[in-house]
Amino acid sequence: QPSEGESRNVLTESARIARGKITDLANLSAANHDAAIFPGGFGAAKNLSTFAVDGKDCKVNKEVERVLKEFHQAGKPIGLCCIAPVLAAKVLRGVEVTVGHEQEEGGKWPYAGTAEAIKALGAKHCVKEVVEAHVDQKNKVVTTPAFMCETALHYIHDGIGAMASWACWLMPVIPALWEAKARG
Repeated sequence: QPSEGESRNVLTESARIARGKITDLANLSAANHDAAIFPGGFGAAKNLSTFAVDGKDCKVNKEVERVLKEFHQAGKPIGLCCIAPVLAAKVLRGVEVTVGHEQEEGGKWPYAGTAEAIKALGAKHCVKEVVEAHVDQKNKVVTTPAFMCETALHYIHDGIGAMASWACWLMPVIPALWEAKARG
């Protein structure tokens, strides 16, 4: 936590967590990357958008919105996990995403209400288990619940792995590699 009178800086915090050099999102271009992955966590609801405060009436950070639209228009995959699928739901109309289940189920899915907000934003919510990823083939958007579920870390790991794998499979370079391999 910052000392009294100080505020937190997203870039400084990102560098601390990543333990390395980070780059401002304003410098990200779809032309230079094969996919975009948004890891989620409360920061996605608080710093990348106003979802934590405003729910379905949230605003998305202008650079996050630009990146989502740019990758989408370029036909490049976008992966989002945990609470981050709300970003795609807000920016990419009609997108299919998951944040897991739509009922709390005795506390196993404590943020299940997020599914209703996603629907209110005009997106389709698809119920998935924590170990699964939902693949919106049309929009090349891959999502997984991650920490939206109260469960063991290895299950969350499996779901994030599924999201990352599907995002890789949707990259334009992968079909080209398989075609080249098939030609010998």
